[in-house]
Amino acid sequence: MDGDLFKKLLQENLITEREFENVAQHQKTVSLFVELRSVLYLGIAFFSTAIGILIYKHIETIGHDVLVICIALVCVACFAYCFKFGKGYTNEKLSSPNFLFDYILLLGCLLLLTFIGYIQFQYNVFGNRWGLAVFIPMLLLFAAAYYFDHIGVLSLAITNLAAWVGIAVTPTRILRENDFDGNRTIYAAILLGVGLLLISIFSTSKKMKAHFSFTYKNFGAHILFIALLAGLFHFEPAYFVWFLVLACFSFLAFRHAIKERSFYFLVITALYAWIGLSYVIIELLTSTSDGMTGLYAVFFYFIASGIAFIRLLIYYNKILKQHANL
Repeated sequence: MDGDLFKKLLQENLITEREFENVAQHQKTVSLFVELRSVLYLGIAFFSTAIGILIYKHIETIGHDVLVICIALVCVACFAYCFKFGKGYTNEKLSSPNFLFDYILLLGCLLLLTFIGYIQFQYNVFGNRWGLAVFIPMLLLFAAAYYFDHIGVLSLAITNLAAWVGIAVTPTRILRENDFDGNRTIYAAILLGVGLLLISIFSTSKKMKAHFSFTYKNFGAHILFIALLAGLFHFEPAYFVWFLVLACFSFLAFRHAIKERSFYFLVITALYAWIGLSYVIIELLTSTSDGMTGLYAVFFYFIASGIAFIRLLIYYNKILKQHANL
């Protein structure tokens, strides 16, 4: 909220002194609310980390069975609380029934991941089917995200989806050897990115949790851009074909950012496109120039492109702000 704007409105007698004080008080309340939410999210993260450290340092003293039971009980208690006070499923956006609800749900989901990972590592309940150990919590996280309307849990679910896709398309031998430089991984990431973008479009068009659309679009755009850049770097003989695909997607993403007046998506689109363009230009400069000439050409390119990149962002930022005031 722009405080200077309301000061100008007060000076021009367009709002009263009382209205200005109400706005100022509201700004303070919003700021405090954000700070409290940040502290609570950090508390959940620290608590989950502390459980992991406790397991690591005292596993021989406490025992695996006791730890598994304790984690399971706390996890069940968190979900029992959420089912008791939750409002049930609806396609519309839901407000939290109370202040602690979101954090207890997030804690329960994190403990769920800890529990399933722990029993797989210690008891090998899924055998060598590591994909199943990721697929089951992924389904539970998606169900919890939609039923309780929680974007944070949705982000965890999408992360697990990406992990499951990576495990599903990568042979176990490659996983053990930590070698992910393969064609299948790049193609799988492209399909995953496209799939998330399609889900984003579907959510908006069908008004099925339409407020989840940004999260799907954000993950999908980043994954697809990174996958296309990986293809550009990996498939060196055909790098120009991959650059054309990257350029086409960048153009579509750029048009969407302008249409939605989203400076965030405009920035990430310009950044990924600049990385791809820089790679192609450096390849051309180094292949057609010799020694110091090519080095100087690359140096001047980065100076010129950096200036152009910044000016482009400043220009479109002004345009988007002008449209926002219409």
